[in-house]
Amino acid sequence: MNRRGGGGRPKGKGGLGRAIRYLPKQGSTIWIAYGALIVASLAQLVVPKLIENMINNVTYGTIANQVPATFLGMAASRLNMTAEQLSAYRDSGEIWLLFGVLAVVAFAVARAIFSFLQTYMAERASQGLAFDFRNEIFTRIQRLSFSYYDRNQTGQLMIRATDDVEKVRLFIAQGLLLTAQAFILLVATLTILFLTNWQLTLVVLPILPVALVLFMIFGALSQPLFVEVQMRLSALNTVLQENLAGMKVVKAFAREKEEQRRFDAATDGVFEQSIKVARTFSFLFPMIFLIAQVGQAAILYFSGVQILNGTLTLGGYQEFSLYLLYIFFPLGQLGFIISLMAQASASSDRIFEILDAKSEVANKPDAIDLPELQGHVEFKNVTFRYFGAGEPVLSEVSFEAQPGQTIALLGATGSGKTTIINLIPRFYDATEGSVLIDGHDVRDVTLDSLRSQSGIVLQETNIFSGTIRDNIAFGRSDATLDEVTAAAKAAAAHDFIMSFPQGYDTPVGERGTTLSGGQKQRIAIARALLLNPHLLILDDSTSSVDLQTEAQIQKALDNLMKGRTSFVIAQRITTVLNADQIIVLDKGKVVATGKHAELMEDSPIYAEIYNAQLVGDADSTGETAAVTVQQEA
Repeated sequence: MNRRGGGGRPKGKGGLGRAIRYLPKQGSTIWIAYGALIVASLAQLVVPKLIENMINNVTYGTIANQVPATFLGMAASRLNMTAEQLSAYRDSGEIWLLFGVLAVVAFAVARAIFSFLQTYMAERASQGLAFDFRNEIFTRIQRLSFSYYDRNQTGQLMIRATDDVEKVRLFIAQGLLLTAQAFILLVATLTILFLTNWQLTLVVLPILPVALVLFMIFGALSQPLFVEVQMRLSALNTVLQENLAGMKVVKAFAREKEEQRRFDAATDGVFEQSIKVARTFSFLFPMIFLIAQVGQAAILYFSGVQILNGTLTLGGYQEFSLYLLYIFFPLGQLGFIISLMAQASASSDRIFEILDAKSEVANKPDAIDLPELQGHVEFKNVTFRYFGAGEPVLSEVSFEAQPGQTIALLGATGSGKTTIINLIPRFYDATEGSVLIDGHDVRDVTLDSLRSQSGIVLQETNIFSGTIRDNIAFGRSDATLDEVTAAAKAAAAHDFIMSFPQGYDTPVGERGTTLSGGQKQRIAIARALLLNPHLLILDDSTSSVDLQTEAQIQKALDNLMKGRTSFVIAQRITTVLNADQIIVLDKGKVVATGKHAELMEDSPIYAEIYNAQLVGDADSTGETAAVTVQQEA
């Protein structure tokens, strides 16, 4: 079944109403639930009338049997009937008692069956709604630009897809059903009471607006309290997520106590806010029961007067009392409904904040698929600022890379190297200027056609839970084992993979915890190589490997980069010496371009960076690296 929700999403509050409008997407399930609710409520409403008839008939039969014949007419007159009518009840009391009991049981069974149906179907519909929301949130998160993640913590996004969705689901499954049931019972009960005893009904009416005002006040007060609870839960989840992800660092620096204090502070925040919510509702529930008890006391008095005056029978009083429960019972549930509604309202607003978020990097309506990539890359006066404000990270950067060239990006930390390689696959959009690939502005082509033709190995290696083969074939799930193996061999990963008992089917654990840093790096390189891209982006892709492995990877990369445009952030001397073009960056500006020999003569900044950052690396490589340098020179 297709459970994709969606459509246009106007910004703003009112998220709970928008969430409820997703219910029709659940098809017949929701209609069955509310149909069963109506039938169950009607079955419930019949019972007081049956009990009234049963009590009155038993009472009349008892009077007819116990009152002497001479006083039968007087008793009948007191009951507003004739002696003959009262005498007719003399032998039917037991029959009416049996009939009443059987009828009550029959309607109770019917109510039980339809109540089960309404609860099950409402739960099923709410689970379908949660399914829709979680899929929409995940789909939306997949499509949002990197800048969105720069501004939002992972823990906050996670709790919106889990806890917030669950709170909305719980209201749909229980709170909304209780609200509908309360509405049906109130309207139907008031109608019945007006038709049977309008005088007593007028005594009940003043209670309802008081309860409604109370409902609105507490709803307005509690919603912001629940918003704050969810925000503090998000902060707590962020602390937990960061601690688990960085557990090795925490233990390596003996920061367990400090992290415990940090977590305690977050839990204290959740605890304090939860106490505020509990304090609010601790006042609400007694108020609701107070209103209900005052109404009950008023009914006892005025119904007693009617009984004394002979205008109300014992059965009529019992009927009115039972119907009165159908008014007071929803009032008693008011606190629970308010609680669920306030939580769901706060959570739905947070959910739609994600679903309404606009990606700063998205396909234009008229975007075209990028033709088979040749590898001509050009930056034209590119300026970039994160979030469109502050000091520029790149300032009027211009350069051109011809197809098949290897471009080395060199510069101090913060000079803009990583930003350049992030702009090529359009992880971010240039604030000013343009990035062209084969003459196409990257903003004019579809993201999938651009990124599917680019092989990217970032400095931060991400390995997903699953097997080694799954990770290498991440970008091409249809790749054969032979293709995966060939990519692994090119990345110098085949030998260590085959050293595992399960080979390419070896599970790697969450975030690749069973692999070393160098092994994860080589799997990431193999993953990029499997795409056989015309454009390679390597962000310090050999930083976590030893010298021997680096030599193997570098040799494979040298062969692979032939005929392909490659952008490499230079951290090793071999990268610089083999580059067709070296771009030297300083504080977001291009300060020099050229080859190694040219720049050593013409660029003091390059010579300084080379001597400070790369010569030490060359010295540390020993004799093997010295030979490599000599050969490359």
